[in-house]
Amino acid sequence: MNLFPPDSTHSGNTTTRARRPGKPQEVPEPHAIGVASVTQLIDKLSDYLTPVELKKVREAYRFSDEMHLGQVRKSGEPYISHPIAVAEICAEWKLDAQAIMAALLHDVIEDQDVKKEELLERFGPQVANLVDGLSKLEKIEFQSLVEAQAENFRKMLLAMASDVRVILIKLADRLHNMRTLGVMAPAKKRRIAGETMEVYVPIAHRLGLNNIYRELQDLAFSHLYPLRYRTLSKAVKAARGNRREVVKKILEAVKNTLALGGIHAEVYGREKTLFGIYKKMRNKHLSFSQVLDVYGFRIVVDTVPNCYVTLGTLHALYKPMPGKFKDYIAIRKLNGYQSLHTTLIGPYGTPVEFQIRTQDMHRTAESGVAAHWLYKTGDQNMSDLQQRTHAWLQSLLDIQQQTGDSAEFLEHVKVDLFPDSVYVFTPKSKIIALPRGATALDFAYSIHTGIGDHTVAVKINNETQPLRTELHNGDIVEIVTDPDSRPSPVWLSYVRTGKARSAIRHYLRTINVNESVELGQELLAQALAARNIEPELAPSTIDKLLAESSAKSMDELYADIGIGKRMPALVARHIFGLIEGESAAVPSNMPPAADIDPVTIYGSEGVSVQLAPCCLPIPGDQITGQLRRDQGLVVHTCDCLPAKRLRVKEPDRWIAVQWGEELNRRFDCRIRLLINNEKGILARVAAEIGESDGNITYVGMDEDDENMMTQLRFTIQVKDRVHLAHLIRNLRRVAGVNRVERERA
Repeated sequence: MNLFPPDSTHSGNTTTRARRPGKPQEVPEPHAIGVASVTQLIDKLSDYLTPVELKKVREAYRFSDEMHLGQVRKSGEPYISHPIAVAEICAEWKLDAQAIMAALLHDVIEDQDVKKEELLERFGPQVANLVDGLSKLEKIEFQSLVEAQAENFRKMLLAMASDVRVILIKLADRLHNMRTLGVMAPAKKRRIAGETMEVYVPIAHRLGLNNIYRELQDLAFSHLYPLRYRTLSKAVKAARGNRREVVKKILEAVKNTLALGGIHAEVYGREKTLFGIYKKMRNKHLSFSQVLDVYGFRIVVDTVPNCYVTLGTLHALYKPMPGKFKDYIAIRKLNGYQSLHTTLIGPYGTPVEFQIRTQDMHRTAESGVAAHWLYKTGDQNMSDLQQRTHAWLQSLLDIQQQTGDSAEFLEHVKVDLFPDSVYVFTPKSKIIALPRGATALDFAYSIHTGIGDHTVAVKINNETQPLRTELHNGDIVEIVTDPDSRPSPVWLSYVRTGKARSAIRHYLRTINVNESVELGQELLAQALAARNIEPELAPSTIDKLLAESSAKSMDELYADIGIGKRMPALVARHIFGLIEGESAAVPSNMPPAADIDPVTIYGSEGVSVQLAPCCLPIPGDQITGQLRRDQGLVVHTCDCLPAKRLRVKEPDRWIAVQWGEELNRRFDCRIRLLINNEKGILARVAAEIGESDGNITYVGMDEDDENMMTQLRFTIQVKDRVHLAHLIRNLRRVAGVNRVERERA
């Protein structure tokens, strides 16, 4: 994924560069469009800004117009039309004067080489900081394009953490670019649309900006899958006529029933977005007609008690569907969203979905954190939403402090941008929101990093459970800690949140330096041997290497290699260049690269070497090694599908590895059994595993409805492939066992 393509996502910014004032240039004829648009903008702003503030906005517009003079978009419009459009979107949220000025100036640092100091002098520190937070990094050389893009994204999010207006302006910028993306080349459209769907859509959802969230989703969908978008669009238009009669009947019945109950309410139909329809069809394997058969309505009332009265009234009018009621008022969503959701059986037996909320809840649902500027009511719900948003933004700063580089920071943050959440309780009934799939260990780190680091056990609903247990809505979670307990590298395989992952990696990175140094020495020696270079380097080469790599010592450099932060092949290439520069003689007695011995794995190296949880390699498997950032060396089986996909993406991060001779430990392995669901079968299987010298560490069970059988899943500890084959043969002889196989990712 490309986060910030170097040719800019400012939809249609051509290679024509604006010149600095004072230099003669031709002004395109359509330049007057910008003047007309700014009049419209000022009219909008006049509704809530003071004359003094409007004067400052005009100054920012004139400066931006001067800087972008002569620059045009791909569509042929003068470039100034884009900053004005972004400012207009911000004006709809009633953002303050500084934010509007920053929206007008958001491209002058990046595109026109205006210095931050100049903006500071002209428009003050707030505007200058906002524009700087919106600008991409320039003139810095990174090791890769991905690293540069990740660093740009990191800078934007950290600026957002100190001032949420940064992301609001950035989302407005992205929205206008997506609205005008049609003039771009197909490949660039797909790239920008993919970036929007993967990064900006989740951010909009996380901040509760539902209007932008839905529009960005549909716009990205239209450019990623244009044929599917057009087909669905035509189908929806054709279906509207057939649905009109049902919608009208439901609206009349609901309005009349609420009026009889003395409830004043606004009732209107709610149409699904095209992407919402597509997503539901794809994920639930439904036909178009099945998705469109569900009708959606929204009811807005004046008070919270009336939300529940309305719910009871609706349940008296139409029969509710079991299990289809959600109370997001008592337990609001992570982004501040509140409503009652219920699905009823309407006329003609059709499902009808209702959302019931107050006016304040509706404002928050549509505008999220922007509601703070839209409706300054002093309402407690609004301040609570601001506090929740601030807490999430603050967590970005915590992750940044514990993270080694921008790519890792991005990896952690993206994990936290998934929209689905689970809500669990502390023993004192405080509600904690976590991403879906989060474990008890994620809960511990969400309370405090110190609690997570010292966790030894967890109780879920008063029952002791493994730390890797996935949490569900309504769980009551209690953490047991021990001052002597420390994070384990195994924890990285099942934590879900960015905060937990970064905290664990931070600890492992700082506490296991010696192991990382040894591994780094071995990896660098191998890479140097591949280039026929002796591992013993001349003092002058070491001095230059440390100076150019910013490492304080060779041990620090080795440690960076050992945890995967530096690529041994790249360091070896750098050393080769230094030696060539010194005109040093290259030894002729070194073996060719093909004869270099692979790194030997014993399974007891500590945190610097991990066995991949996706395939759980065991001795006897053909294996390969992946160098991952701050995880050292990760060993996969050669036929592991996730490893094959990763190898295509980053081929330079893979090295040859082999098992050692004497391995005095046991290795985890997953097996799956298809059994007849009969009395005593589990006991017989467990007994056979024990008699075959296997150790069970996990057992799970799920029904196979199609075959009327049950699947048993075990994680067992074995010595090697020979031991596993012997154990599987014995299990196949157990009465009631139909199939046994090793489970792969």
